[in-house]
This record gives sequence, structure tokens and C-alpha cells, in this order.
Amino acid sequence: MTKIFTNDVKKVDLVVLGAGPAGVAAANVASKEGAEVVIIDENSSAGGQIYRAPPNEFQPQNSFKSDEFREGEKQRNILENSNLTALFKHRVWSVSSDLVVSTVGPNGLSSWHARSLIIANGALERIIPFPGWTIPGVIGLAASTILLKSQYVLPGQSTVVAGCGPLLIAVANGIIKSGGKVSAIIDLNSKSDWIKAFPRLLSRPDQLFKGMSWFANIMKAGIKLYGGHAVTNTKQVDNVLRISIAPINSAGSILDSKNQKIVEGDCLAIGHGLFPSTEITRLLKAKHIYDPLKGGWVPLIDDDFRSSIPGVYIAGDATGISGAFSAVQKGRIAGMAAVRDLNVMSSQKYKAKIKSELIILKKNENFGKAAVRLMKFRPELIQTITSETIVCRCEDVFRSEIDEAIESGARDLNQLKAWTRCGMGPCQGRTCSEAIEAILASKVGSRELAGQWTGRTPLRPVPIEQIIGKYTYEDIPIPENAPL
Repeated sequence: MTKIFTNDVKKVDLVVLGAGPAGVAAANVASKEGAEVVIIDENSSAGGQIYRAPPNEFQPQNSFKSDEFREGEKQRNILENSNLTALFKHRVWSVSSDLVVSTVGPNGLSSWHARSLIIANGALERIIPFPGWTIPGVIGLAASTILLKSQYVLPGQSTVVAGCGPLLIAVANGIIKSGGKVSAIIDLNSKSDWIKAFPRLLSRPDQLFKGMSWFANIMKAGIKLYGGHAVTNTKQVDNVLRISIAPINSAGSILDSKNQKIVEGDCLAIGHGLFPSTEITRLLKAKHIYDPLKGGWVPLIDDDFRSSIPGVYIAGDATGISGAFSAVQKGRIAGMAAVRDLNVMSSQKYKAKIKSELIILKKNENFGKAAVRLMKFRPELIQTITSETIVCRCEDVFRSEIDEAIESGARDLNQLKAWTRCGMGPCQGRTCSEAIEAILASKVGSRELAGQWTGRTPLRPVPIEQIIGKYTYEDIPIPENAPL
């Protein structure tokens, strides 16, 4: 019998969680300084969401190799040519307070006891529910990018792209470039919102030019763009999605519910921005603050990306949404800070190296902040969640059940979870938390009062057999008879 936690625990200087731009940068700089580093990711290769690689079984033709693909290849080559240990297809299911990281991978359990830990697990996509969001053909913008980048598959034959932020334009352009059809673009942002973002976007002229070229492709394709609009309802009629949209104000309130338009397609790709992934930092009971200009709840960090937990550093979008370019500098700074605190790098060398990183970070963060403002959460958008709308898809919890629990006295997320089972399914709240928290905050007064769900293990769904091993009847301990 293989009992729980009996796998060997290997001691290393540094464990990095996440092999996106921040994680790769952190692991690489720490390894080069001589630290023993392990980087862990549940995907099959490095790159994160933005630089996601296609499966090893096939490679795209040169004409389909985008800038993101080439940058991802650089990231993967960095790891291949380094001295660190890279564990892919490994799912982290537990991180203990003494920094023991437990994973389930192709060969079963493995555990790593880290002297220091860098959390670079990125961001999650926010989707505010609306009637029809659970029907076939409705997917997230992030899911669309996975199809396009990893599988080179179009989301649909005629896709409606909706939501907000640069990802909206990126997905629409990706579909067009891949030979697909975009029937309409529904943008929460108005033209004035984009104009306001323009000065900060100028901090990265190369990226601004790329975005403008994407927009030019969209205009050239003659795609109808509805600025300052939100999706309010989706129905399926004879394999066609009939998508209702309405104009909104800056807070997300529907301005004219009686004057809605209908757009059609066989797929709706929708996303309402990104928010930092905090499941590991919540599990470790790190201090968090709510900052809407960083995407939501973020762990409290200092200038060296140290969290409130000794030995734990945060890097990339997990510190606040600012994009892939900022993530690299955040990762490098966190990696250097970690090895300096481990006395692997001298303070003098750290100070000399950090100056150039901070200059680049400031420029990249200006660009990132503009993108965040275009993805900001609009609290009144929860008006689209009717009482008959499912909010928690895993447990089939309706808006009416959430409202009833709040009216009955639920005053924080954990209490709401206990009363309704929202967030108890396989996604563990990653899909529904933002919407549920916004509903509760609208009743209790603020996100801070609504709070966060308590982090728990397992961090990801894992087969119980992989954790406890094979268990037979003979393994059940028989207690001794009680004395008479």
C-alpha cells in the first residue's frame, strides 16, 4: 500500500510555480546565479497562456508562426538550455506553510521542500453570466486563444467576439488571420475609453502599432463593431446563436433595455477581462488587498516582490494584471530577490542588476495599466444576471438562490458558499467567484466586506487514488478491543 504523503520530499533552494513569462524569467535568473531551481507547470510545455505551444505531435507551417509562437519558442529554449529542473504536466494540489509543494504528474506524486517559493501562476478570465451563457457555442475569449494558438482550430464558422480589453481585438484578428469569419464585435469600451488609453499605450510604440494593425485588419474585413455595448441574452435557434446586445454606461448599467439589437453567429467568444489568480496565496494565508486597477484581489508585496509570508515571492500577473512584458521584469526581480535572500547573490550585485530591470518595468507597466483600464470590472454589469440565470455552473446555483441566501443573512463569501454550494464544484470557484463576489458586494457595500473564499487543498481536482495509493480491505486498521 502507498500511504498518503509517503513519497520522498526533495529539498531545493527555489521552487517556481508557473512556466509563463514571469516564471521562466524568475527560474532562469535564479538558476544562472547557482541556485538549485525547480519550475512546475500543469501544461505540457512553457509559455503560459500568451505563448502557448501546439502539441508536440504537430508543428505549424511557417506562415502560421506568429510573433507569440516565436517568443514562446525562445522561452522553451531558455529552459531546455538551463541547469534547472522543469516539471511539466504536473498539477500542484498542495502547498504547505513550510513550503512543501505537492504535485501529481505522469509518474504519480512528487513533493519538493523549497527554501524559497516564487508564485507565478498568472491570471484567470472573468466572465459575468447572462441568460444563455451555458449553452453550446458560448466560450471564453481565453478558450478561443487556446483553440487558435494550440490547436489551430477556429472557434466557429461565424463567431461573435464580445467583452473588453486588448484580448477582444487579438481574438478577432486571430480568427480573421486563420481564415475564419467574425460576424460582429461587441466591446464594453466606447470609443472615448480607447482614446483615453492612448497616451499610456504610447509607452510601447511597437505594441501599439501591432494593435493598430490588428484593428486595421478588422476594419478591412468589414466587421461591425458595437462600442459601449454588452451582451444581455443568448438563445439558440436552429444551430444559430441569436445574441441580444444593449448600450451601457461606464459602470456597466444597461441604458436602454427596450432598444436591444440582435447579432447572429454559431459561436460567441466572450470575456470581461482578467483577474489575478490568488488560490495559492490564499491557501498560504498571505495578506491581500482589493485594487480594481490591478484587476481585483492581489497579494500584498514589497518592492522586491516579497509577500507577507517569509520566503514567498509573487511574480507576473499574480501581482496584478500588467501583461506579458511586465511579467518578465517582475519575474527577474523576484528571482534575483529570492537568491539574494538565500545568500546566493550578493546585495551589491543585486543592486547593480536591478536598476535596468526597474526602468524597463516602469515602461512596460505604463502600457499594462492602459490595458487594465480597458478590462476594468464594471459592477453594474451584474444586472444582466437574471434570477433564472445559473451563476455557479458546476453546482447549478442560480442567481435567485444567491440572492435568497444574502437576504437570509449571508454576509461573506465563505458563508454564502456554505449555504448554496457555490464554488464547491470542479472549478473551485475559478469561473464563478468574480460574479458571486460582485453580487454579494452590491448588497454588503464593498468587495472588502464581501471578502475572499478561504484557500483549501486540493488546489486542483486530483484523483483520490493518486494521493492515497491503492487501498484494499486488508489495509484498514483494526482497533484493539476496548478494555472491559
